[in-house]
Amino acid sequence: MDREEIELSISSDYMRRLIEKMRAVMGREGEVMPDLGGNESDDELPATLQETPGDLLLDELHGEIEALDVDERHELVALMWVGRGDFSAAEWPEAMALAAERHDRPTATYLLSHPRVADQIASGLEDLGHDHLLQDGRY
Repeated sequence: MDREEIELSISSDYMRRLIEKMRAVMGREGEVMPDLGGNESDDELPATLQETPGDLLLDELHGEIEALDVDERHELVALMWVGRGDFSAAEWPEAMALAAERHDRPTATYLLSHPRVADQIASGLEDLGHDHLLQDGRY
């Protein structure tokens, strides 16, 4: 079934680069996981992306996201919410309205506090009909 693509103000090229950078930061998560001891199934995983002092890629991500205009930052948040199932594509206007209403801290800080943000944004893009952004089967 074909669905209508919801228009976004963020360019496709920028979106691809942003997701790639987010995945690069997320891919490093396993490198610094401490040995918590005890039973692996009981151990709690970190809830956010791990920050390393002087992490240039993470600093770059923060800067890029905060340099977007406010509507584009709201789009990123709404895309993440759609991608993780909080909203459907049909509820896009409501997701955008809530993102604007709840904007109370830096968007980059909020987005990067979610370890699966890149995958969730990619899923949100797909749900909104932006399948054409696929490269080699992935965003």
